[in-house]
Amino acid sequence: MENQREKYLKKARKVQVYNIIYDTIEVIVSLIAGFISGSAALIGWGLDSVIEVVSASTLWWRLHGEIKGKDDEQVKKREKITLYVIATSFLIVSAFITYDSISKLIAQNPPSWSTAGIIILVISLVVNPILIWYKHRYGKKLDSKELIADSKDTFVCLYQTIAVLGGLLAVRYLDWWWADPVAAFLIVPYALKEGWEAFQNGRKISYDPNK
Repeated sequence: MENQREKYLKKARKVQVYNIIYDTIEVIVSLIAGFISGSAALIGWGLDSVIEVVSASTLWWRLHGEIKGKDDEQVKKREKITLYVIATSFLIVSAFITYDSISKLIAQNPPSWSTAGIIILVISLVVNPILIWYKHRYGKKLDSKELIADSKDTFVCLYQTIAVLGGLLAVRYLDWWWADPVAAFLIVPYALKEGWEAFQNGRKISYDPNK
């Protein structure tokens, strides 16, 4: 009979599959819309979604390993790798957003309106809180630092979604040309903080590399 932990592992793995599918849609729509409209915030948000796909895929790999009966040392190895992937993801996103936002502020080039971008942002305001809730829930049930870290990664995406949407609306209706790059830049301090925490948690995990 399936034990309780295995049951939660399978549910958490399924959440990661849904996460990968939805974020792939986000990537395609937001990057196309971002490059067409010239929106730094949309492009940064789309690249953050790329990192989300990588992070969710790595976490799926870790969960799948435990479900398939990998021993404790192999599971710890996958946990450590997953946390390092999440930490690196935050760093890459922060670096790109910082560069792109500063470039757009210097150029003073406001983005054009993007209906497709607005639609995917609004949909994400509904989808991401659901993903966050389930990731955090199963992270607590499984005592999984990497699942909880991934839920924070998705929260970063939600926070950025709100900032990007607000920035695009401000450009459109208030004529604030600077709102788009500033909206993108607001995410950087939080992303760096969470990335550092994921890195520190990864360092705490030790395993036998020979197994």
